[in-house]
Amino acid sequence: MSSEIEAFTEHKAHWVTISSDEYESMKSTLEVLSDSELIDQIKESREDYNSGKFKKLRDLMKE
Repeated sequence: MSSEIEAFTEHKAHWVTISSDEYESMKSTLEVLSDSELIDQIKESREDYNSGKFKKLRDLMKE
């Protein structure tokens, strides 16, 4: 008769408590970072801003 030995180690879970607002904010951030098309649009917008291709809000309101 063969005997089989199983070894179990204790699982030590670490918990972090955050507010539901912070959790929702983190989920939203992950959604944005997972959307490659949106990331491309953000990069393009930054390039436009850095090169001066934008209008100030007060100028848009005058139009």
